[in-house]
Amino acid sequence: MNYEKAIQDYKQLQGHKALQLRAVLFDMDGVLFDSMPYHAEAWSQVMSEAGFNFSREDVYMNEGRTGADTINTASIAQFGHPSTPEQIDALCKAKCDLFATYPPTPRMAGAIELVKKVKACGLTPMIVTGSGTPTLLDRIESNFPGLFDPAHIVTSFNVKRGKPFPDPYLLALEKGGFEAHQAIVVENAPLGVTAGVAAGLFTVAANTGPLKESVLYEAGASIVFPSMQTLCDEWDNLFTALN
Repeated sequence: MNYEKAIQDYKQLQGHKALQLRAVLFDMDGVLFDSMPYHAEAWSQVMSEAGFNFSREDVYMNEGRTGADTINTASIAQFGHPSTPEQIDALCKAKCDLFATYPPTPRMAGAIELVKKVKACGLTPMIVTGSGTPTLLDRIESNFPGLFDPAHIVTSFNVKRGKPFPDPYLLALEKGGFEAHQAIVVENAPLGVTAGVAAGLFTVAANTGPLKESVLYEAGASIVFPSMQTLCDEWDNLFTALN
């Protein structure tokens, strides 16, 4: 994989003279956790029962939005108007309740090893997620013990506009005290990639879902890996190129 060309293209696009890597900003679902199949099942079932035409692929295409944004986007597209606050609250609750009935989701293969490599390089790992479940922090700590500082986690509760807007990643940079050329993003969804690029960040995609690789490149990813395990295996080479 031609890392040098991808990095040069990024610097030309964003106007940076150099990358000075200090942090890695991870999406959560589909990156750190192999949870997207459950999210896809839960969203598609709840939305279908409410009269929406919302497939599992639609869930992947909308991944990264807040729950309210997901519902409103579908409502405007299908019915020509946003959903009511009451409907949004009801659907979000129904989705969370259904998701809670599923077995615990495992870590994505290669994820914890990659985060450990990131820390071993002296970098700060952060999480930027559109999720906002009450147990999120406990879930992260139990699966990635001691690897993420709670102050370096951005959730849907922290922003008014979720992905594909750059706001979550811009807030992460602010929380960490970093500039855009000092961090990279690891994403798995097109909207998350779009958000990372809009925030001025070098954005890597791990294609852990059913979407075509081309969808992630079209969203703006500088590099696409076929899995988190592949990214983990290639980390040393990528880190060397980034520096």
